[in-house]
Amino acid sequence: MSKFHTLIAGLAACLAVASVPAQAKGCLKGAAVGGVAGHVAGHHAVAGAVVGCAVGHHLAAKKDREDREAARAAAVRVPPASAPRP
Repeated sequence: MSKFHTLIAGLAACLAVASVPAQAKGCLKGAAVGGVAGHVAGHHAVAGAVVGCAVGHHLAAKKDREDREAARAAAVRVPPASAPRP
């Protein structure tokens, strides 16, 4: 089996595992970048794709969490310290 077929099989496995859209966020981009990086760094495209998927998902979840916290903080207005108190 050629390296290309192995890469395709690894990407297909990532897609099968991450079939729920909420869990797949970041996985496809991470798998693509990781697969290329793994291939260039010693023909480990499948391992790179798997690790890239995990890292991409982690970063996407972290960004979503930060966005939710920022939206929550914006919803709660804190008066400035110089505002007169009643």
